[in-house]
Order: sequence, then structure tokens, then C-alpha cells
Amino acid sequence: MKYLITGGAGFIGGHLAQLLLNDSVCEKVIVIDDLSTGSFDNLKLIADDPKLEVVISDITDPKCDLRKYVKEVDCIYHLAAAVGVELVVREPGRTIHTNVHGTENVLKAAVEFDKRIIVASTSEVYGKSNHEFFSENDDLLIGNPIHSRWSYACSKLLDEFYTLAYCKSHRLRGTVVRFFNTVGPRQTGQYGMVIPRFVKSALANKDIHVYGDGSQTRCFCHVFDTIRALKALADNKESFGGIYNIGSQRKISILELAELIIKELKSESKIKFIPYEEAYEAGFEDMMHRAPDTSKINELIRWRAEHSLEKIICDVAEAMK
Repeated sequence: MKYLITGGAGFIGGHLAQLLLNDSVCEKVIVIDDLSTGSFDNLKLIADDPKLEVVISDITDPKCDLRKYVKEVDCIYHLAAAVGVELVVREPGRTIHTNVHGTENVLKAAVEFDKRIIVASTSEVYGKSNHEFFSENDDLLIGNPIHSRWSYACSKLLDEFYTLAYCKSHRLRGTVVRFFNTVGPRQTGQYGMVIPRFVKSALANKDIHVYGDGSQTRCFCHVFDTIRALKALADNKESFGGIYNIGSQRKISILELAELIIKELKSESKIKFIPYEEAYEAGFEDMMHRAPDTSKINELIRWRAEHSLEKIICDVAEAMK
């Protein structure tokens, strides 16, 4: 098998590339990344593998020879996207351009050469829905466009529509996966990712900044569980034309998360509450609760998240040390 990973120098992409290269059936992994948010550090453990090819290029750039690389592989993992709430709020135009045009270019090439493709989406598409656990069949409730934070959700939702449209009209062998807060070693807190940010502060015994009142809840999935699901989906024909949640079902409030990290790392950090308008922008809207119903992917490939939140915290801390 030969694979192409767009955004392959990112946090998830680097771990996925390593997993694929360790598989005996893997002949080659091509990584395309413009390094805007990705890093060579995510590939350093596999940098000397002769089966790895790294291409520094922007898939939205007409000069990128994307078709050449798509033609060469059997399966595409489209992970390239704008990442992190802070980046999305700060640069909504870049978010829309990167997500929509990048996906359009990859899908067109996948259709042209009849390639298998798995497109990464996000739990953000569930928007302001208030279900206890979000199901792939739920209606979606996106916030008002005057709040730039929703530009990410809308752009990724359009990616989903694009993918499923090509599945219907061109028999594209495509699958959409919605990630719910994938975390783990090598993830950076630079773009607002909460666990790396909290762990970094806890290790330094500095104040941990909790945005809002901390009552918002999330579920955190270890990157090792996420990439295990991605690998298992590659050859699964039943997933063609489908959407699947990938995430843990253990819910925890952000305040409880901060307290757990302080406890697990035996930190002397204190918790400081930061208003949303100070952290992001005036009128910022957050998703108060975000938990996945993972019964669909469990029925398909018998997948469920296996790593505990405590294990995630430990792995992130060890990587930072």
C-alpha cells in the first residue's frame, strides 16, 4: 500500500505516518505540508525511513503538483486544515480558504484517479447543538456568521458536503471522520489546544488559565486511538460515503480538567479564570458541551477509545519534559 497524507507534518499526521510506515504492507508514505502549522519535529522519528517522502507545498497553490502524488498512491488521508480556535478567530479568511479550496483540490484529484480517500472533519460542525452525545445523524446548529469562530465549522461542513457529493455523483471511495479533541505527545498549545497549554503551565508551576467559568465539557481522545481508527478504515468498503465520529466518551469540564492535571503532575499551579472576550474577542461563543456517540464506528470496525485521560496527561507531560 502507498499512502498520501496531506497535512502530514501536523500533530495527527506525523503519528499516522509513523503508524503506517511500521506496517509490513506499507510501501510508501508521501507527506505534503506547507509547514504553516505543521513541523518537521512531528516527523523526526521517521525522517530516515526510505519509504517516507516529504513534500513541502501548499495544496491550495496551483503550483503544487498535487495530481502527481495522488496518482502515485492507493489511499489518501486528507488532514490538511487550519487548526486551533485561536488561529480561526484571528484569521477566518485563511481558515475558509485553506479548508475549502484545499479539500476541493484533493477531492478532484481523487476522483480523477479513482483513489480511496478519508477526509478529516471536526466535532465543531455540531455547533450549538445540545444533545448529550452527538450522533452523525443529528441536525447541526451553527452560530451566527458575525462570530468568526464559526467559520471553521462551516468550512469543514462544506468539506463534508463536497466529499459526499463526489461519493454520489462520481462513486468516490470517500469517508468523512469527525475528530473530537484528539490530543497526545507532540501536540502544541500554540493555537489554543487546551491540554498542552494546561500541562505546560502545570509543569512550570504557573497559573493555569481557564477560559470562561470552566463549566464547558469536552471529551479527549488519545492520538494513538485516533490513528488506529484511521488505519482500520483504509480498506473498509462499508465506510464509503459515510460519516464517523472518532473520540472518547469520557466527559470532563475544563475546570475539572485543570484540577486533574494539577493533581496528576503534582503541580503547585493555581487556576485563574479568564473571560472569553479577553482570551479571544468580544462576543465569542463557545460550544458548552461536546461528546460523541461512537456506536456507529464501533459497529463498523469494533473501535473505541482505549487510552485514559490520565494516560493522555502523562504522555503529553513526558513529551514536554
